[in-house]
Amino acid sequence: MAENPARASKKDAPEESDKGSSLNFKVTPEFKKEFKGYAVSQGISMVDLLKEGFALSKKRRSQ
Repeated sequence: MAENPARASKKDAPEESDKGSSLNFKVTPEFKKEFKGYAVSQGISMVDLLKEGFALSKKRRSQ
């Protein structure tokens, strides 16, 4: 009998680190538009822009 895909074992499911984790917060529509537009103009994803900005912020604050 075939196994129900909805009841597949956890070993078949991707690890959370493989699929990422959500980071939810509110921003103004204007900020979102500017942030997304800048990411597109730089040819990077919004996630990559956020990671880069966070890394720069940590570096600057540790000085």
